[in-house]
Amino acid sequence: MVFEEKTILNGEPEDEEVEEEEEEEEEEEDMVDPLETVRQKCEQSEHCVHTRERLELCEGRVSARSETSEECTEELFDFLHARDHCVSHKVFHSVK
Repeated sequence: MVFEEKTILNGEPEDEEVEEEEEEEEEEEDMVDPLETVRQKCEQSEHCVHTRERLELCEGRVSARSETSEECTEELFDFLHARDHCVSHKVFHSVK
């Protein structure tokens, strides 16, 4: 008889444990990666906007043609380099 009571009690989680798990999940959802935030800000800088425009123009040219050997690799690398250069100066201020 005692064994059955323990099984029933141990089989159901306590309300406190469920609340703690829900709070942990909420905390995880609230966390924002500072790198992503800084990247978004850097993409708005003048140099990054210029390189992004060049990348978008190239993508437009390539997608407008049915047969082309042109790729936008150089423009993509230029944009990523400009963005990462900006990020490298700002991201370490937000790292603990």
